[in-house]
Amino acid sequence: MAKRKTRKKTRRQQRLRLLKSRLRWYGFPVAGVLVAVWVTLRFSLLAPDPPRNPDNLCEIFREHPAWYDYAVESRERWGSPVEVQMAFVYHESSFRSHAQPPRTTLLGFIPWTRPSSAYGYAQALDPAWSEYLEAVDGGSLVVRTHIRHALDFIGWYNSLSHRHLRIAPDNARQLYLAYHEGRTGYRRGSYRAKPEVSSLAVRVAARARRYGQQLASCEQEFQCWRFYEIWPFCG
Repeated sequence: MAKRKTRKKTRRQQRLRLLKSRLRWYGFPVAGVLVAVWVTLRFSLLAPDPPRNPDNLCEIFREHPAWYDYAVESRERWGSPVEVQMAFVYHESSFRSHAQPPRTTLLGFIPWTRPSSAYGYAQALDPAWSEYLEAVDGGSLVVRTHIRHALDFIGWYNSLSHRHLRIAPDNARQLYLAYHEGRTGYRRGSYRAKPEVSSLAVRVAARARRYGQQLASCEQEFQCWRFYEIWPFCG
């Protein structure tokens, strides 16, 4: 009887050791694959394609109606007009969720480091993004690759430029100069030595004006959010 119990105990110990061995060899790789799949689905495959007609804000919002809601949320929270936010995204990332600056090259052909940490729709730099997360108490689900968070970041940044630099919320040109150069650089006038940045700011302002004119002709479409409302008879 005692021998039988000893054999059973030995077999249990052997099975336990075998299970631990398999977990050690297969568990971590499988877990890594599952995590990689989740990250890919969460942050890449589910990211929408850039709008087919990025030159027309009405068409952008018809293709991605949730983007209008996100831009309005940001406007109501921070005071930055919808057309200004969207003009920033157009010129920063061309509405590409995972946009990054191109890598530099080593010896003229070896891919090397990127010139900055700019990332996502808003091309937010790591320090500014960290400051934003701290200001809004954002968690790990607040990411630069989601346009809702990118638009909120732009609204937040522009609100600081308005508060500290006295730039009007609808002055897209000056807001973009502060956005590109940072508020300290804007105070120093660093953009004056960068004609390409000044030229870009002019183009951003022109696009914001054009987006604003387009939105005025179609915005009522996107305000039909109640189940009983049908455009053009919205409340």
